[in-house]
Amino acid sequence: MKVLLVEDEPKMVRSLKMGLEEHLIEVDAAMDGAAGGRLAEANDYAVIISDVMMPEMNGLDMLRQLRQNGNQTPVILLTALGQTDEKVMGFEAGADDYLTKPFEFRELLVRVRALARRPLSSYQQPATLLRFADVEMNLEKKEFFRSGQRIQLTPREFALMEYLLRNPERVISKAEISERVWNLSFDTGTNFVEVYFNFLRKKVDRGFPKKLIHTQFRIGYVLREEVVEGLEC
Repeated sequence: MKVLLVEDEPKMVRSLKMGLEEHLIEVDAAMDGAAGGRLAEANDYAVIISDVMMPEMNGLDMLRQLRQNGNQTPVILLTALGQTDEKVMGFEAGADDYLTKPFEFRELLVRVRALARRPLSSYQQPATLLRFADVEMNLEKKEFFRSGQRIQLTPREFALMEYLLRNPERVISKAEISERVWNLSFDTGTNFVEVYFNFLRKKVDRGFPKKLIHTQFRIGYVLREEVVEGLEC
């Protein structure tokens, strides 16, 4: 496995690089977002680990640029800022995971391995098109449409929507979503599942007469048709 580490603190780079290499993970390192972006475009990495606050180009701007260029490599953001707003900004930029400094190296290692396994493969089926109601998802082209209108989803939003489309009309728990889409054990102290469903609702349901994504209080989420007359979801 090969990962890209984008971090401007030399001590942190040395520490993480040594720890990852001890677990047979090859590491390329960059000291700022601009250099990290160039390496990410020129090489194939299983995961990108990036600090947020850096000179030249910060981690969020690098991530946005990568996603705009179609690079879907999983990204873990590292930051000293732990506020919810900061995490939401990271997820909106296209991050797959988030760790607040200081953190245990073992936790980073688990998350790197989880993202590198590309959990979609555990439930992918041969079909290249998934349909439900007026929604269509093309798995080969990574395109998503509702009522013929193309909607741009981040890689993680796409994965979450794919799991819903493969399990329509079934209530899915947060724990199952966390395990099957993120390949992580569900942590009741975090709200990343709710955050991603909010992102998805804004893109998939807002402006359409039929609401598709529903919350079952204290249980989970379900994909089903429901007409909401006179309201914009």
